[in-house]
Amino acid sequence: MIVLLSAIGVLGVAGFIYSGLYPIGADVPHNAVTYWVLETLRERSIKRAASDINVPDLSDPELLLSGGPDYNEMCLECHLKPGKNKSDMSVGLYPSPPNLSQDGDGNDHNHDEHGDEKYTAQRQFWIIKHGIKASGMPAWGETHDDQRIWAMVAFLQKLPRLTPEQYQIITARSDGENNHSH
Repeated sequence: MIVLLSAIGVLGVAGFIYSGLYPIGADVPHNAVTYWVLETLRERSIKRAASDINVPDLSDPELLLSGGPDYNEMCLECHLKPGKNKSDMSVGLYPSPPNLSQDGDGNDHNHDEHGDEKYTAQRQFWIIKHGIKASGMPAWGETHDDQRIWAMVAFLQKLPRLTPEQYQIITARSDGENNHSH
């Protein structure tokens, strides 16, 4: 009986998947159950994968200054900057990318494990390096070495406290500076 019910369940799920009935457009939010499953899967997966990452000293001003221009060039359109609350990309993507210029993640979610700065840094590094499937977040580890990714993490640590003017100064890339992997 259990085998029969399991087979019916599998066929029902397969039938739903192949029916095309699920609204897959980015302009229609997931239902609450799907959203919860995807959020929980993502966060538990990141926590497991990032837990063994060794966090370097992120207080080095050179990291902040080298991470800022990369953020401005690679992340700004989705993750915004001080004084900017939306862009065509941030509005058009679903799930909506977090506004990293605000404390927490800007989406009424706080993934910092109650102020655990080490985990926050591990999480940010892992996400930048590996990306998130089906979210629009690329895996920058394919083109950027770990030092460059840590520089972006160091910048993210300061970003929510920057004024628009400070942001502009820190993210400016000097004329001789290139944006290739170190």
